[in-house]
Amino acid sequence: MKKLFVLMFVMLMVCLAFSADKTYTIRFNTVAAPTQPQVLAMNKFAEIVGDLSGGKIEVKVFHSGQLGDQQTSLLAVMRGDLEMAGDGAPSWFADLGNMPKMGVLNAAYIFRDLDHMYSVMNSPLVKGWFDELASKTGMRVLDTWYLGMRQLNTTEKAGPVYKPEDLKGMKIRMPNNEAFMDMGRAIGSNPTPMGFGEVYLALKLGTIDGQDNPLPTDLSAGFVEVTKYIILTDHSIGMINPVINEKFWQSLPAEYRTYIIKALEVARFYMNYLVLEQESKLLKRFVDEYKMQIIVPDKAAFMKFAREFYSQDKFDKAWGAGMYEAIQSYPSE
Repeated sequence: MKKLFVLMFVMLMVCLAFSADKTYTIRFNTVAAPTQPQVLAMNKFAEIVGDLSGGKIEVKVFHSGQLGDQQTSLLAVMRGDLEMAGDGAPSWFADLGNMPKMGVLNAAYIFRDLDHMYSVMNSPLVKGWFDELASKTGMRVLDTWYLGMRQLNTTEKAGPVYKPEDLKGMKIRMPNNEAFMDMGRAIGSNPTPMGFGEVYLALKLGTIDGQDNPLPTDLSAGFVEVTKYIILTDHSIGMINPVINEKFWQSLPAEYRTYIIKALEVARFYMNYLVLEQESKLLKRFVDEYKMQIIVPDKAAFMKFAREFYSQDKFDKAWGAGMYEAIQSYPSE
């Protein structure tokens, strides 16, 4: 009996020693280009978590969709074929996670400002949705990063836009999920689903009339080279939610999970700073360097159009009665 106890103790010590020495490799994929704040923040995360873990957590960042587009990489995380993806967002969670209620977080003009967005995303309601998503899909949301204020961007042939009626019949590219397609309709356009990597050529060839993205994305993806107008609709505060495979997450030692959360926090502040700084400077550069025209539209008309669009019964059924108005009026922290 004594020998058995000693043997069990030795085996336990060996297991603990092996666990302490184990190195974890995390592949972190995004469709973003190498110069985009998103990728720079992912690299910062890799650096910080490596330092905190003493090299026991190695993060390999894959940009430009090297391991798949937005939908493909999120599905891979859900299956456990990929550890992390940087392109999570409520619109994708609504579709891929079969949680339509999360689509409200991607609705046009749902957030008043950045502080309001973070207040909502950190609320008990949304945190509960994230836990439900992890349970249902095997994909856990770890953080929320500011991608930038989404603005309309149209070609010279399509022309400028001042009010929702000007968008009638215009083919505006949207990511291929229902929440984004509805957002395109909510501002008056004819939304056209298309993968991010296809947008530049489609704008150049005239396959689409425009697209919407934050200003830093317009620059890094080269959209400013093949369009003429930036329309300051401010229709959506863009975000990304880094996600991790739930089984892999739970397999990590508790202290390693803490390192990841802390490193993501550093990366979040880093990315948010980069985006806000670029947003403050890029309009002048777009005019001076790319000869673009900046349009200040009738924002009140766009907000009214969106409010009427989201008053349809189908949104109350998908999100819960009055959810659009409830989130719009949710207090900021």
